[in-house]
Amino acid sequence: MSELFGTLSDGAAVHRWTLERAGVQVRVLSYGGIVQSVEVPDRDGRTADVVLGFPGLEGYLAHPEPFLGALIGRYANRIAGGRFPLDGRTYALEQNEGTNSLHGGDRGFDKRLWEVAPVEHGIRLTRVSPHGEEGFPGRLEVTATYTLDASGALHIAYTAVTDAPTVVNLTNHSYWNLSGSGSTGGHELRLAASRYTPVGADLIPTGDLAEVAGTRFDFRRAREVGSGYDHNLVLDKGVTTTPVEVAELHDPVSGRVLTVSTTEPGLQLYTADHLGAPFAPGAGIALETQHFPDSPNRPRFPSTGLRPGEVFRSETVYGFSAR
Repeated sequence: MSELFGTLSDGAAVHRWTLERAGVQVRVLSYGGIVQSVEVPDRDGRTADVVLGFPGLEGYLAHPEPFLGALIGRYANRIAGGRFPLDGRTYALEQNEGTNSLHGGDRGFDKRLWEVAPVEHGIRLTRVSPHGEEGFPGRLEVTATYTLDASGALHIAYTAVTDAPTVVNLTNHSYWNLSGSGSTGGHELRLAASRYTPVGADLIPTGDLAEVAGTRFDFRRAREVGSGYDHNLVLDKGVTTTPVEVAELHDPVSGRVLTVSTTEPGLQLYTADHLGAPFAPGAGIALETQHFPDSPNRPRFPSTGLRPGEVFRSETVYGFSAR
């Protein structure tokens, strides 16, 4: 089901699509591929929206920086200095976080209008990113398919092809609050990650893969999340062809449980300590499944390169339950 959600400054229409199955309702916008809301029941059957979002399009246009619920690309996370080498050439990107490129630049995929078509139990978003957009090489054809399975789990599957060598790293930037409102302070997190990528003051990885044992990054056993995180955790499973469960987020008060399964090798844990009005710091927790930050400048990290004739594929599944 789709409906008009608003219009952009150039008059282009933005539509909202509603997906419903197995007691779960998800709303997605054609602008930015944004997951506007996810409504799921608690242990007593009471339904609440468990992602942060704005009620109208004007909220997303006025407050783009949190990337609420958005489809992030061409490159999720940070690229140091807004530059990377590829095949003997250095590409200069838009620098939108100091000297770094963050989440695809000033006008990444989160600020673009996508074509949307219905598919069985969901929708498919498509877009062509032209060569040179935000400095990235290659004409990139991208699809993102959002579906609900028989259990009500939300699947987001991405594909991309290019006509020239490039780099690709896609994710969804939803902020989860399983209470439905207030703080996520009591949420408990378990992550199948024995290592993480330490960062410098600019949040760019040092290149090391450090053990989480004995550090505040150890979520191998469920514990309260706390605050102060904007870091990539190295998932033990590595890159896989099908999604593998890597995370569980639990709200003891409502009983709601979010599980995250993915094909990706990393997960960016962001506790939104600097989230601004109208939301309070710590009002949501982002669990961004992706390749590592600054991978194009780090040959030791799993590659984000994509070449003509290859197909980029990535899938993440968000499962919902209560206990």
